[in-house]
Amino acid sequence: HLLLFLLFVGPFNCFASYSRATELFYSLNEGLPAGVLIGSLARDLQLPTASGQRPTVPQPPLSFTLASRGLGGQYVRLDNRSGELHTSALEIDREALCVESGGATVFGEAESTSSSSFSSSSLSSESCLLLLDVLVLPQEYFRLVKVKIAIRDVNDNAPRFPVPHIHLSVPENAPVNTRLAIEHPALDPDVGTNGVQTYRLRDNYGVFTLDVEENESGERTPYLIVMGALDRETREEYVTVIIAEDGGTPPLVGSATLTIGISDINDNCPQFSDSQLNVTLYGNSSLGTHVATVHAEDLDLGSNAEITYSYSQKVPQLSRDLFHLDETTGAITLSSKIDADAPRLHRLIILGNGPGCIPAVITVLVTIIKVMMRPPEVVPRFIANEVEGVVYLKELEPINTPIAFFTIKDPDEKYKVNCYLDGDGPFRLSPYKPYNNEYLLETTKPLDYETQQLYEISVVAWNSEGFNVNKIIKIQVLDDNDNSPVFSQQLIELSIEENNVPNAFLTKLHATDADSGERGEVSYFLGPDAPSYFSLDKTTGVLTVATQLDREEKEKYRYTVKAVDSGFPPRESIATVTITVLDKNDNSPRFINKDFSFFVPENFPGFGEIGVISVTDADAGQNGWVALSVLNGSDIFVIDTGKGVLRAKVSLDREQQSSYVLWIEAVDGGDPALSSTAKITILLLDINDNPPLVLFPQSNMSYLLVLPSTLPGSPITEVYAVDKDTGMNAVIAYSIIGRRGPRPESFRIDPKTGNITLEESLMQNDYGLYRLLVKVSDHGYPEPLHSTVMVNLFVNDTVSNESYIESLLRKEPDINIEEKQPQISIEPTHQKMESASCMPTLVALSIISLGSIALVTGMGIYICLRKGKKHHRADENMEVQIPLNGRINLHMLEKKPMEISNI
Repeated sequence: HLLLFLLFVGPFNCFASYSRATELFYSLNEGLPAGVLIGSLARDLQLPTASGQRPTVPQPPLSFTLASRGLGGQYVRLDNRSGELHTSALEIDREALCVESGGATVFGEAESTSSSSFSSSSLSSESCLLLLDVLVLPQEYFRLVKVKIAIRDVNDNAPRFPVPHIHLSVPENAPVNTRLAIEHPALDPDVGTNGVQTYRLRDNYGVFTLDVEENESGERTPYLIVMGALDRETREEYVTVIIAEDGGTPPLVGSATLTIGISDINDNCPQFSDSQLNVTLYGNSSLGTHVATVHAEDLDLGSNAEITYSYSQKVPQLSRDLFHLDETTGAITLSSKIDADAPRLHRLIILGNGPGCIPAVITVLVTIIKVMMRPPEVVPRFIANEVEGVVYLKELEPINTPIAFFTIKDPDEKYKVNCYLDGDGPFRLSPYKPYNNEYLLETTKPLDYETQQLYEISVVAWNSEGFNVNKIIKIQVLDDNDNSPVFSQQLIELSIEENNVPNAFLTKLHATDADSGERGEVSYFLGPDAPSYFSLDKTTGVLTVATQLDREEKEKYRYTVKAVDSGFPPRESIATVTITVLDKNDNSPRFINKDFSFFVPENFPGFGEIGVISVTDADAGQNGWVALSVLNGSDIFVIDTGKGVLRAKVSLDREQQSSYVLWIEAVDGGDPALSSTAKITILLLDINDNPPLVLFPQSNMSYLLVLPSTLPGSPITEVYAVDKDTGMNAVIAYSIIGRRGPRPESFRIDPKTGNITLEESLMQNDYGLYRLLVKVSDHGYPEPLHSTVMVNLFVNDTVSNESYIESLLRKEPDINIEEKQPQISIEPTHQKMESASCMPTLVALSIISLGSIALVTGMGIYICLRKGKKHHRADENMEVQIPLNGRINLHMLEKKPMEISNI
């Protein structure tokens, strides 16, 4: 920038009055569209052209140029002539461009260093400046203008919390007016009043409110204020929504979920539900007999709710030794044998101790009932594996598997003892002979872990006095891998639309295994017949397809999947997966050919079948339904949508139009529909439906004067006809089928060209009127068509009495018709070559004809002058006299075809 400045200022130092730096200040809102006027430099600099003053001496026009295309130049457009600044197509986003700091944020050409009434120190911390350096030329007005554009903030951003969920913990003993800062305040890129102004709660539950504090830097932090008493035991959590609102017009809001958790304090102590518990106990009870269990409750949580149990110091040591108290569970058990002299009543005072609390107290009164005899004894000896009173047996163990021996005896050896097995299960207790008082416990059928895992039975022994004792035995059945995984469905039928996204989810397979542990853990595998692009998650059973499926390529898939457990040896089961690929309208109708050509004979009857348009659509169902329509020529042609048959509504005439080009559109039934087009060319084959049309002579009443001096072989006249048909149907042959005159065989006609020539010299006896009936026939198939015309030749030196000749022409001629077929060789395939070879001859004949016409015209004028005839009556049935020895220039004559009836 400095280099540019020196380059412009150096040569212009003589114009000191204008060569100075100037600053202009503008402001505009962010987000304005292109073309908004920011300011006019020429007007604001009060340059002569801007004030409307015309200089006395013509001056070159002003020019305004940005010194460089920096960041600021991207957002403005400067008119080089008028000096007007407009916003450019690049929209200004204040929040994206300006980095907020303690002072003004500046971006653009360069920071201004020259003195000015406007400086960064006079800006607020919310200012955002765009700086431009503008050069004003020519030399007379040169100056460097520093333009500062302040970008004003608009409320285009809503407050947003950095996290969607905010968690805050408040102790339940927090006093009223307790203030807790919310750690994640809302953020708003806008500044000033457009930034966050207030916070509020959607539901304050009557115990909370919000307050906002602003620090020195202007940041606002919301505080949660406790407005009422809290009790975790009543409610341990409050869930509400915190809403942040800015000060824009209209205001914008943002929200987040605020969860207020009430933390526990030790404000509750243990309590027993009863103050006293009465228990009776037989004096012969065995060691470990459960006496009672005390239980206290504390409404607090965690360590605040931990309770321990202990005897009061008032409990005698004898009672402490006789009854064991578990300090954790509060269970009281018999810990020593009850002696005969032991006290019969024990008062156990038990304390429930909580942290920082006065112990709760309960009294347990244990009354011991004295027993005169001892109960029977049951002594087990386990054969199966036993741990702490639990016997472990594998499932599928054979019948009569031994579990344990039991010895039943009377400790006093006075009474007979019997026993039996109490409880449900496939077990039997029977005497083991030959020993007395020995019993064997065994199974009666195989155990099944999946049916029942734990059995609890009792061996009951009683004596003749009615005293009995129970020995409880727990039998745990161990699982074996005896079950295969079972699919919830043996046939899994799925469907998916074609053109699916890669790795699309198909289904989640589910198989269960009644076994436990790793023996019941199921893994999933694809069968060997599954295509490689299907994948099955071994652990979750999620079945996916890795690639896009195409229904047109393959519509159905069928393969197997396996569920295998982790037992040893592993067991497995198989299910079948069928996948139907559903159709999407992804194929346009396709014509079997891009272009169709049909050859149709003309005069084809209306609504006759011209041809069949074959079109296919690879899609299925409605997506594959195709409707055909004619895009052009629908007023003539129609197409059968179902069969594709193209028909013409009317009969077609090749002579009116020889071919038709149609565009057929095929539209399928999908949504949205797809379409394609094909070009149809219809060529009409010619039918011999037009007879030759005689163009010359134009009337049966016209005649020609033939001079007697005409040499043999000289051309007299010609018959000229055309045929609207084509090909062989348009090949014309000329023949004379009737003659009348003094010597009518004196004239012959060329069958190809229609030229009539003189065959023999004319004598004195040959004078008079000759009438030749000429047949003009085509070579059409199956039957040629023809026309006739009368050629009248008057052999004489002059025409002295025209009325006489005309009267002869009006008489019906008495002519015998000759049915002789003209001999003409037709070679249609070489027509073009023959025409080309005749071209030199035709050119020569044309030149000769022109000369003859000039000669005959001169002779005619001479004759007319000699006879003094100035005017001639024109008869509507007569033609102008035609020269004798000349070919007719068909291009010079106005030929008006007229119908000549066939004879």
